[in-house]
Amino acid sequence: MGMLCAVVFNRSGQLYYYDPDGHEVAVGDYVLVPVGDQPEMAEVVWAAEWVGDDTSGFEKVVGKASPADAKRSALVRKLKARARVAAKRLVRDHDLPMKIVGVDVTVAPGAAYAEVVTIYFSAPHRVDFRALVRDLGATLESRIELRQVSARDELKLQGSIGSCGRDTCCSTFLKDFEPVTLRMVRDQDLPLNPMRISGACGRLMCCLKYEHPLYQDYKKRAPSHGSCVDTAQGTGRVVGHSVPEDAVVVRLDADGSRVTCPVASVCASRKAYDSRPK
Repeated sequence: MGMLCAVVFNRSGQLYYYDPDGHEVAVGDYVLVPVGDQPEMAEVVWAAEWVGDDTSGFEKVVGKASPADAKRSALVRKLKARARVAAKRLVRDHDLPMKIVGVDVTVAPGAAYAEVVTIYFSAPHRVDFRALVRDLGATLESRIELRQVSARDELKLQGSIGSCGRDTCCSTFLKDFEPVTLRMVRDQDLPLNPMRISGACGRLMCCLKYEHPLYQDYKKRAPSHGSCVDTAQGTGRVVGHSVPEDAVVVRLDADGSRVTCPVASVCASRKAYDSRPK
């Protein structure tokens, strides 16, 4: 058990969690957090709070950001914008089938230029960008690194709005992309319609994995369709499932009416038990 706070490096960007390490941080404060070889400035969007999980593995906040840190952060933003504009212009000049999706720069302490410029791009296939790297290095006067990213990583870097109307999970809090399969879609009785189950990146939505364990547990406990069961209203057959309610829909043998019963209150009928193979 310990304290954690959440910060972002860009507005509406991904959340990163740090141990405040005794510093009093509030929403809107700018703090220094360890990133690579040197600390970077980030904005606090979730004040330090006690959490029940073990926080020993989280990195610690270095301290509050000073005016000098704010000046350096403004320089980094300026260098990133310059690198992005130059990269897009040269990609267009070289007529390359690639899209610039993100830029990162490494600035030495006290320097006013970027030592290393890392450019993230997406492309439908492998691209020969040797001439592009040469021209970018001459234009920006820095060492250039180009890294191709997947469709999911592209959306994570750029950010977008999901079908739920909120910022996509990958651009806010997801750190790793866990595999999502069509089996998860079928287990949740969702339509196999790409427009309904695909995210903004064109791949299966990451949120399909969130409730999948609930459906798996439900199917282990709930009687299958057509099963003969006993309920408080009488015997009947299961004609539907309601996973969010943890219930089943039963059609009663007496009058054909349908009732919704909790799974815990439904049991197999004695007749069905006696008729099962010995």
